[in-house]
Amino acid sequence: MEYAKPLPSYLVQRYHGWKATSYKENQVWYRRLATDGQHPRAMVISCCDSRVHVTSIFGADQGEFFIHRNIANLIPPYEVGGNRHGTSATIDYAVNVLKVAHLIVLGHSQCGGVQGCIDMCEGHAPELEAKDSFVGRWMDILRPKYDLVADLADREQKARELEKQTVVVSLENLMTFPFVASAVKDNSLSVHGLWTNIGEGGLESYNPAQGRFEPV
Repeated sequence: MEYAKPLPSYLVQRYHGWKATSYKENQVWYRRLATDGQHPRAMVISCCDSRVHVTSIFGADQGEFFIHRNIANLIPPYEVGGNRHGTSATIDYAVNVLKVAHLIVLGHSQCGGVQGCIDMCEGHAPELEAKDSFVGRWMDILRPKYDLVADLADREQKARELEKQTVVVSLENLMTFPFVASAVKDNSLSVHGLWTNIGEGGLESYNPAQGRFEPV
């Protein structure tokens, strides 16, 4: 069965442009990365949203961040049993193999996954309630937090607060991973929760002691 098509021409052109400029100017660094392997200082779990560009926000170079992206930057609770757990696998590899020093969960404004969760919780998205909805079942991770924002009348505020709860629930679930909790306890790993405003370029950090997000 033939299903793979040639790469779009605009991507081919961009590749050749990168190879002739950025790669050529930094080929010694790229070769060192290939030879020495990766040694990232931090792991970042962010949303798949194309507007969230982690390396740009922090001015990171190749090899600096171990990045995992999924719908609404959610971390499921720790569970075993042989099923496929992509997000859990990346956390396992980052903490136990790469030995990252920092693990960052990054949420963002105007998150489509969060809006889908709101619609589902308010009975406006029956398609997400279906058992075969991958998005709906993934957003079930966030669903318990909806009660915290259910009474907010302002739709924008409701979405924004629930977006921040994706970070909170992910941090809570992260600490259910035994190897993460152990690494945090012995101070070999620090965890951080962030939320970024795409339009304004703002960045806020979660303060667990105060239970709120504060400007960075």
